[in-house]
Amino acid sequence: MRRCGISNGFVLHLAGACVALAILAGSLLHAQTATEDRLLYHAWWPRHSSPSAAEYTGPAECAKCHVGKATTQKNTPMARTALPAADSDILAARERLTFQAAKINYQISSASGKSVYTVTDGTQTLSAPLMWSFGDGHVGQSYLFERDGNFYESRASYFDSLKALDFTPGRKLTEPQNVGQAMARPVSGAELVRCFSCHATASTISDKFDRSRIIPGISCEACHGPGARHAGAQKLAAAEGQVLDDNSKTDPKTDLIFNPASLKPADSVDFCGSCHGTWWDVKLAPPVGVANVRAQPYRLEKSRCWGKSGDARITCVACHDPHEKLVRDTASYDKNCLSCHLVNSSAKPTADHPGTACKVSTKDCASCHMPKYELADFHYRFTDHDIRVVRPDAPYPE
Repeated sequence: MRRCGISNGFVLHLAGACVALAILAGSLLHAQTATEDRLLYHAWWPRHSSPSAAEYTGPAECAKCHVGKATTQKNTPMARTALPAADSDILAARERLTFQAAKINYQISSASGKSVYTVTDGTQTLSAPLMWSFGDGHVGQSYLFERDGNFYESRASYFDSLKALDFTPGRKLTEPQNVGQAMARPVSGAELVRCFSCHATASTISDKFDRSRIIPGISCEACHGPGARHAGAQKLAAAEGQVLDDNSKTDPKTDLIFNPASLKPADSVDFCGSCHGTWWDVKLAPPVGVANVRAQPYRLEKSRCWGKSGDARITCVACHDPHEKLVRDTASYDKNCLSCHLVNSSAKPTADHPGTACKVSTKDCASCHMPKYELADFHYRFTDHDIRVVRPDAPYPE
């Protein structure tokens, strides 16, 4: 499900005006930095603008050398987080989706690879073909359509727990002034840039949304940066007899591609937080309260386990391989917890295992220490990455 809207114009201005403060405070808080400040620099970072779409080469070119990673990555939720509506499995499998809100009826009809969104109050009816789906569908999926060259977000979204439509989170209107307002809201400018930069690849060119060579979903170059120069250099290397594959080791100074694996732990979490919400992103702007459970990097960075943030065992990628499907079985993460925490309660913490042993169990750790919280608008229970001892009836730790 899409997660746009963390920043607004005021906050962007505030963040820009407080660069020095953020850098200073970030150094005190283990290098945590607001994403808008990261984007002020020319070095590659997720959501960064590129001067030309021609700098991108596409995942098929990456797959020529990195077969293993490319094969599994294309099936991840991130790879399918923004697709042309015609490629949405959710829509393809459902000929008709509908729901009623007061006198307004919402409907999505799909056939022959096309999905048409229709809204009516019984007197007036408006329809539009859907262009983009946002979200892989595990939580839900929302939609964009275009009219007269402008993008609009549908007020109706699909939710997997309901197997049906309901209001798009945060877009509910109980008393719309007309069918047009009930149908959708316009998306333009910085919001359009932000939405696509976190859900697609090669969409931000010269600081503007550019659809000319947009690559659906988060593919290789969304994290590793534009790859045309890298691909060209690797072709020359291959011509000289070098064997290139997923395990090839190259010099980052001459490789012409960004490798997030080289980042220090705090930077690594901020890297993922570019779209999922860093500590500073959340502190400078919404969401507030339990809604920030969806800002996993923020929640992780405020947890007790985060500590001094110098340990690679507590980063996002320590538990989640971005090239693989998301593992949803909580017990499978026990090995990650026990890489820091002791198993025997009588043993003393060491530099290698600084975490004390749990007094209750050494199995299915996340089910107790990473509780789930229901967000009603999303019809889904999200895992809280503020890893902690959860006290009965304790309030949500902001």
